[in-house]
Amino acid sequence: MRLALCQFNPLVGDLQGNGALLLAACQRAAAGGAHLVVASELALWGYPARDLLLRPSLRKLQGQVLDQLAASLPAGLGLLVGIAEPLLDGSQPDLSNAAALVDAGRWQVVARKQLLPSYDVFDERRYFRSGSGACLLQIERQGRRWSLGLTLCEDLWVEEQLAGQRLEGADPIAALQPHKPDLLLNLSASPFSQGKAALRQQLARAAARRLGCPVVYVNQVGGNDELVFDGASFVVDASGMICQQLPCSQVALGYWDGSPPPAAAQAPLPPPAVLPGAEEQLLRALVLGVADYARKCGFQRALLGLSGGIDSALVAVIACAALGRSGLQALLMPSPYSSSGSRSDAEALATRLGFDQQTVAITELMGAFDAALTPALGGPTAGLTAENLQSRIRGTLLMALANQGGQLLLSTGNKSELAVGYCTLYGDMNGGLAVIGDLYKTTVFRLCAWLDSGAAQACRRDLGLPPTGELIGAAIRLKAPSAELRPDQLDSDSLPDYAILDPLLKAYIEQHRSPEDLGPSLEGIDPALAQRVYGLLRRAEFKRRQAAPVLKVSPRAFGSGWRMPIAAGP
Repeated sequence: MRLALCQFNPLVGDLQGNGALLLAACQRAAAGGAHLVVASELALWGYPARDLLLRPSLRKLQGQVLDQLAASLPAGLGLLVGIAEPLLDGSQPDLSNAAALVDAGRWQVVARKQLLPSYDVFDERRYFRSGSGACLLQIERQGRRWSLGLTLCEDLWVEEQLAGQRLEGADPIAALQPHKPDLLLNLSASPFSQGKAALRQQLARAAARRLGCPVVYVNQVGGNDELVFDGASFVVDASGMICQQLPCSQVALGYWDGSPPPAAAQAPLPPPAVLPGAEEQLLRALVLGVADYARKCGFQRALLGLSGGIDSALVAVIACAALGRSGLQALLMPSPYSSSGSRSDAEALATRLGFDQQTVAITELMGAFDAALTPALGGPTAGLTAENLQSRIRGTLLMALANQGGQLLLSTGNKSELAVGYCTLYGDMNGGLAVIGDLYKTTVFRLCAWLDSGAAQACRRDLGLPPTGELIGAAIRLKAPSAELRPDQLDSDSLPDYAILDPLLKAYIEQHRSPEDLGPSLEGIDPALAQRVYGLLRRAEFKRRQAAPVLKVSPRAFGSGWRMPIAAGP
């Protein structure tokens, strides 16, 4: 039996469009000799569909789309697809997260998800009821009866020693062991985070060892709001060896032969691809996130403020890869405190990447605001007020340009800044998408250094970026970080060195730690500094609540998975 792994990019809630994409993939798969196509979790809806799942009209439409697929599939081809199954017994929730087999002119539910995540960005218990028991599908193909074990996403995440946690409830892998399936299939919608692709493979290897059979893992690909799904679908054989690997962050259709075909009966499959390195996976996920957010929200072009600093430079590179150089415009807004080096660095970056850039100096605007506010303030603006006013002038100019041109304004702040509030509401926080809002500053440094290295050349070429020479540029990468809001200002005037700050933030944000329980892990860091950083993190919550959506690329990002109160105790 030849399986086709359908790694496709759904639009959330577009059941007709997603059904058409699946049908087109099935037609290609049939031409490639496939007997069964395996799609991702909730593939008809797109994941996460959130409260769209509650709409009766969409539930009715799902049945119609499934009927259309059943009537249109190529003869002899089956499709295993994730759906939301209505449960009609009057109890709530009234759906199951299910898999349906579309085959021979009809469709039927063949598996229900048992482990429903409600942590981080997941909220499945709001919509679904858990399934129970072993999910086993018997199917006839190529003159043989196949016994297929079925799981959906979290059902595979039962190895606590690997995943670091495990949901309370059944062990769907253990339930399948007495049945000795020929294959285990997992339909997933697993969002990207750094290191997660390798972890999925480890979990599949563990399941393969327990069941003594190959594991086929099919993951959704594409950006949906803040979440980026990286695909990276794969097959491991019974020994745990990777025998098929689909690319990261790309739509793909891959094949795997469940048993050796007769000689010359089918074209041989190419050797499996290899997962790219961590930096390339991260870059591709960010590029996909920007491209899909723009496309799915109806934007063709993007705008950003270009300062000559490393953050806006990285966002410019990502946007160029996502939208093309003609799809990006930058605005330079120098103040009296902007160095000539920053202006020339920004202009040089725009020239290297080939996108349009314009300059609007804000010196006169600053004077006009000062003159207007002086009577009310009893004197000219000063200190933090004056600094924030510069940022808000820039934010207003960017929003005006974005409104006039119908562009998506990209925010360029990083996670370190968002964490401690080193950002200005209605200023540099303006935007429709925070591209690197889940990258600590030290991660920004590391990713930019990789981008300028020879190791990135193949990836740069593939993404349509200049393949050789500096991209970010040493002048930008090596300068001391500064917002340039006053003479000779540096980030280090207000914040600890990022090499000290970021590990503290990671402990507080991703490990749920507080200064009191850091203990020996402080490793020489002043306890007073640790307490100060914690206070900054807590006090900046009101800013983050009003921030643009942040592309999630870490285990815990500021977004739907971050549920901290604004008004709270120390």
